[in-house]
Amino acid sequence: MESGKFNTHSSVITLTVNGEARQFSQPAPLACLTCAGLIDALGLTGKRVALERNGEIVPRGRHAEEALVDGDKIEIVVAVGGG
Repeated sequence: MESGKFNTHSSVITLTVNGEARQFSQPAPLACLTCAGLIDALGLTGKRVALERNGEIVPRGRHAEEALVDGDKIEIVVAVGGG
């Protein structure tokens, strides 16, 4: 078996979030960062957000299953209430 082939540490991916390149850890070697995981990592859990991945809106109901990959371009808009 090749050394390092099965890494037990989390890997890092680079995403462009709202025009800024940022690095995020993958949760586990065989798991992947999802839109929901990204929202959580950015401290936006519980807020009303719209998320676009590579030019396509990701419906809120798919955030937990929509996997992100290295190089994805993400745009996030947070709804702000007021009156």
